[in-house]
Amino acid sequence: MTVFSTERVTEPLGSVTEPMIALVVQGAKRAVLNDRIFDYWTGQYLVVTVDLPLTSQITHASPAEPFVGFGLPLQPAIIAQLLVEAGPAVVRPHDGPGIATSDADDKLLDAVVRLLRLLDEPRDIPVLAPGVGREIHWRLLNGPQAALVRQIGLADSRTTLVTRAIQWIKTHYDEVIRIGDLADEVGMSVSSLNRHFRAVTAMSPLQYQKQLRLQKARIQLIAAPHDVAAIGYAVGYDSPSQFSREYRRMFGAPPGQDAARLQGAAITEE
Repeated sequence: MTVFSTERVTEPLGSVTEPMIALVVQGAKRAVLNDRIFDYWTGQYLVVTVDLPLTSQITHASPAEPFVGFGLPLQPAIIAQLLVEAGPAVVRPHDGPGIATSDADDKLLDAVVRLLRLLDEPRDIPVLAPGVGREIHWRLLNGPQAALVRQIGLADSRTTLVTRAIQWIKTHYDEVIRIGDLADEVGMSVSSLNRHFRAVTAMSPLQYQKQLRLQKARIQLIAAPHDVAAIGYAVGYDSPSQFSREYRRMFGAPPGQDAARLQGAAITEE
């Protein structure tokens, strides 16, 4: 699990977020998927069920009321086991993307608190933490996002098929990707792949690859803001002008200028 706290609002930063639950204990946070915005506040959580390129930002924090957040990866094996043990259930299908926000009920909050309290008893962690983590998965499977979460544990679900495609894209993000090859890799037709991929990620496979490239480039630029052309080539761009143009369209500033601004913000934060 992850516990994070800050007294300041943060810059929007991109990363590929893996399946997880992120609960706001205090403050507020925003996640952006393509053009969709997900805001969640104290007592609310974000659940992600497939690797998604998100731009995240702490939107409410101060010295008087610091932002405090809790995160826990979701494990497909646990969800699959719980589905088998619980038996058949009638759940409305989930037609939206693999991300959603909801209010956390008392049962989910109680399980999270008990998991956090184990930090005070290190010897209890290996014995009790797995059970509490399993309970958190169960609470999600019985909460308002049950239809979304259960997709992770179903071998033939739309989410699982798209996950295979995403893993392939992540491995070949800096190469030219042909959609036909990707469809063959996951055992789907091109039309089905495009339809399911867009439904789960809110973008096409090529748009996903572009966001992945640009987010990786942004991370590298923070460390080396003067190597714009080299970093563009490293993430798969043959044209520096195209790299700069697409980078500016996504982040609002040219690569070198954006990296310098982020470096300045990091120095100020330190």
